[in-house]
Amino acid sequence: MQNNFPNEGMSVIVKTITRFTVWLIFLYGLYIVIHGHLSPGGGFAGGVIIALSYVHLTLAYGKNFVLARVDKFAMHNLEALAGILIVLTGIIGLYVTGHFLANFMGIGELYTLISAGYIPMLNIFICVKVGMGLYLVFYYLASFKTQEG
Repeated sequence: MQNNFPNEGMSVIVKTITRFTVWLIFLYGLYIVIHGHLSPGGGFAGGVIIALSYVHLTLAYGKNFVLARVDKFAMHNLEALAGILIVLTGIIGLYVTGHFLANFMGIGELYTLISAGYIPMLNIFICVKVGMGLYLVFYYLASFKTQEG
């Protein structure tokens, strides 16, 4: 990762450690999301962990470094799309089974990765919604400046 904004962020040591740890945090968040129906975790917890990987990157390198690589409006759009997909999944469950967010897909072999019907898909939607929303809240709070006087 080349930093085009050398005066922003923290020291070289923090930036170097961040290069290694941010991917581990992100992958751990993905693991929590994918295995959320088999173990504690799921979409919300995984989304928070993934958002924290972006927060970690922002704190180490500065917000301009992250915004040069991630489009803020794309994050808004992904968050909105995830919310729409969550509601649509609930409506499909209502239509098929008569209950909102009811599991309308078949359940596979128990205790395997593909054993929970549509719940892993819903975990992914929730992860995107929570992760993008939480990072955008952090970004806007970090960008907020008050005028003196």
